[in-house]
This record gives sequence, C-alpha cells and structure tokens, in this order.
Amino acid sequence: MSAIFKREFKSFFTSPLGYVYFAIFLFFEGYFFVNLYSYGSPNNEIIFPSLSMIVVLVTPVLTMRLLSEDRRQKVDQALLTAPVTVTGIVMGKFLASFAVYALAFSPIVLFELIVTLLATPNWLIFLNAWLGAMLIGAALIAIGMFISALTESPIISCILTLICFLLLMVLPSLASLTGIEWITAAADKIAFVNLFTTFTSSIFHVVDVIFLLSVIAIFVFLSIRAVERRRWA
Repeated sequence: MSAIFKREFKSFFTSPLGYVYFAIFLFFEGYFFVNLYSYGSPNNEIIFPSLSMIVVLVTPVLTMRLLSEDRRQKVDQALLTAPVTVTGIVMGKFLASFAVYALAFSPIVLFELIVTLLATPNWLIFLNAWLGAMLIGAALIAIGMFISALTESPIISCILTLICFLLLMVLPSLASLTGIEWITAAADKIAFVNLFTTFTSSIFHVVDVIFLLSVIAIFVFLSIRAVERRRWA
C-alpha cells in the first residue's frame, strides 16, 4: 500500500493538476484570512465553511484520475497482478488524495498561529472545525473515488462527481419543497457538505462524526468491490 501511496502522491506534483489545486486553495484561504484579519476577528474557523463551495468544485478534479486513469491507460491489470491486494491499491490511492487535500488546508493552521500572537483564539473550536473539514473532505474523496472506479474517462468521472456533490448541497432545499418533515430531516443529514458550518460550533457532534466515518467506509468498500469486479471480468 505504501508504494501505491507514494506513486499516487507524487503523480499530483508531476503534472499541473496538483499545483493548480493548491493555487486555488491558497488564493481563497488567503483572501478569507485577510478579510477576517482586517476586521480584527480571531475566529479563523469561519474560513472552513467559507471554503465549502471551493471544496465541492475542486475535489472532483482531485479524484477524477484515481481509478479511471489506470483503466484508461490499460495498466490496471498490471496493478491487479502486482504483489499488493485490491484493498491496498484502493486505500493507497485514497490516502494519497486525502493527504493532498489535508495539505491544501494546512495554511489555515499557520493563520491560527499568527492570530495567537495577537489575540486569544479558541483552539478547541478551531480543532473541531478542522476535524469536520477533514472528515467531510475524506467522505467526498471516497465518493469521488467510487465514481472514478465506474468509468475509464477521467473527464466523465469529474463531471459525474461534480453533479453528485452539487446535488448533495441542494438536496435540503429540494426536500423542503415536499413539506414532509422526515424527508427534509433525512435530506439535511445526507447533505453532509453543509456540516462545514455545524463543526464550527463549540459542540462536538459525535453522531455527525460517526455518520461521516460510515460514508467513508461504505464508499471505500464499494470502490474495492468495483476494482475486484474488473479483476475477474
């Protein structure tokens, strides 16, 4: 698995993809921090929900090549016959993309340290928001990876993943039109992208953490099954 992780992680920086990804994140993180700093606000955790739309729009680019690219280049069979399990292949790719995602959020920690020199921010709220951003990102990556496993075209994978993420964002609004309370409540939970705001509160939501971990586990498992199915096809 470590070899797959290293190979996939390096691939993000041997093409313009990784640099464009980081450039977008750094621009908006810096923009939101400058606005907060200019108003004298020590609440850097607000940056996380502000970045939610950026995460939705950019994460499909991060996941579109994970499993579809190997299939398109006809090297997936070589991987499947290598001395590594299917689980190791999928987990290596998942962890590599998650590492890139987490690295893109690392400047916000630097922002919090800068604020600490001038004020007394609430680190517990910040860490809670950070945990939420990491879990939500991991869940989105797991979903995107599964979609990538279903096609050999990275472009199609990117488009389908983006549509899926946008549907997750607007689902509560669509469900509210039904006027049925339990459907609206269920849609609010399924649209976990909106949890960016929830995690910026001072309350640690155990149920939300368990829900996101379940989403990650389910879609990683589905990705493994999709790759295994190709092995015996």
